[in-house]
Amino acid sequence: MSDILTHIDHGIATITLNRVDKKNAFTAAMYADMARFMEQVAQEDGVRVLVFQGHPTVFSAGNDIADFLHHPPSTPEAPVFRFLEQISTFPKPVVAAVAGPAVGIGTTMLLHCDLVYAGDNAAFSMPFVNLGLCPEAACSLLASLRMGHARASEALLLGEPFLADAALEMGVVNRIVAPVEVNAYAQAQAARLAAKPLSSLIETKRLLKADLQPAIAARMAEEATVFARMLREPAAREAFAAFMEKRPPQFH
Repeated sequence: MSDILTHIDHGIATITLNRVDKKNAFTAAMYADMARFMEQVAQEDGVRVLVFQGHPTVFSAGNDIADFLHHPPSTPEAPVFRFLEQISTFPKPVVAAVAGPAVGIGTTMLLHCDLVYAGDNAAFSMPFVNLGLCPEAACSLLASLRMGHARASEALLLGEPFLADAALEMGVVNRIVAPVEVNAYAQAQAARLAAKPLSSLIETKRLLKADLQPAIAARMAEEATVFARMLREPAAREAFAAFMEKRPPQFH
């Protein structure tokens, strides 16, 4: 069975993360599949809204470390960067349903979504520093804008996780519902959007993001360059080795 399930119904395109046995950890193949699907539905007039959803127990544990080490994102054409370009520039409304852990890119991708609904078991984290890396997906820009500098610093410098209540207070999510209801609630909201005129949805989203879009693109490109460099440095090598060996990293 595919790690990514996609379907289109009544104007709603849905991407379901379907690797629950691996906590929906992303692989290069998953990024490639999502990027291709998003590129396709962005051009289809019959699609008015895109939904990301996971499982009531987990949204995503972030990158699959073993796969990540075998397929490091060393060029702008890497699947993860293609996916990030698609989600950051997607012209139609993007809705996300999040329950359980949302780690790394599982959180940063949400900063590009227009509506995010969380289960009360949702837990968000951006532990890039803990892996000897820097932020990605323009979260070094968007986290501060959304959360405020102090809380973004806790999340990014300390790698401090935050739960659904805090995410709601900071404006990272729109509403909290029961974990078993979050996918259905997001689909219902998507259906409300899909009933509206496509041109109005596209132009309203464009205007909402117009001032930020150039800054997002520039920051994402800068982060990608730094990320690729840091991935080759001793701190990241130690962090990933410690993760694979199930021991604390020794950065000193």
